[in-house]
Amino acid sequence: MNIQIITPDKTVYEGAVTLVQLPGLDGSFEILNNHAPIISALKAGAVKVKTTDETLLFFDISGGVVEVLNNKVLVLAE
Repeated sequence: MNIQIITPDKTVYEGAVTLVQLPGLDGSFEILNNHAPIISALKAGAVKVKTTDETLLFFDISGGVVEVLNNKVLVLAE
């Protein structure tokens, strides 16, 4: 699946990933390949991304929204 992490200033990360872990308002949750469509609010915390070559990347956000649709994950972060 593909992910875009976007802030008001720039695109922080864009690429193919196998796992995304996000800080939801009610707790952390993960998105895997073929996840059902979802829109969710995010709180401050770290976005964990596992790339297709098994590299783990972490991005700190102070809140935002995530949309998952057709194996595309869009994180609009603050």
